[in-house]
Amino acid sequence: MNVYMTVGTLDFLKRMESNYPNEEMVTMVNEDGALLLHETNTGTVFKQARRYEVIESHGKLKNEGFVVMNNIAVTDEGRPVFEHQFKNQSKQIKCEPGLMVYKLLRPLSSNTYVILTCWENEAFYQKWQKSDSFFDGAKHKFAGMDEQPKIFTSAPYVSNFTITT
Repeated sequence: MNVYMTVGTLDFLKRMESNYPNEEMVTMVNEDGALLLHETNTGTVFKQARRYEVIESHGKLKNEGFVVMNNIAVTDEGRPVFEHQFKNQSKQIKCEPGLMVYKLLRPLSSNTYVILTCWENEAFYQKWQKSDSFFDGAKHKFAGMDEQPKIFTSAPYVSNFTITT
């Protein structure tokens, strides 16, 4: 399964989404603009897109929810370590209240992985961030990574979105 993402104006992306009713597409917005996500086993209809392979998945995106995308740039040498840690960690988050979707996305045309989570609403995400399982997971996730050769190429960043209907 592949995921493709493109950005544009909300009106343009909603029109594109409605032009392909048989495709799995979801439009989302934040303070910076709009993003259209296309999940498919085939190619995308986007002319320009960020491309990813889904390597871990739980749940299916719908036309609702609060989306958090953790963007983490990883060296080529660090990919196996990174993927191993996050595949193991995904088992814990899948049981969190309010979590609807978890996707670990391997970049196909860059070095930036995306860990996409979709929550029923922002309150569930914030509650998880303050939970013991979040802190235990963060400790476990990065345990031993500092003993490895440097695997990150830049600081990670987070993008939050609200899915529009």
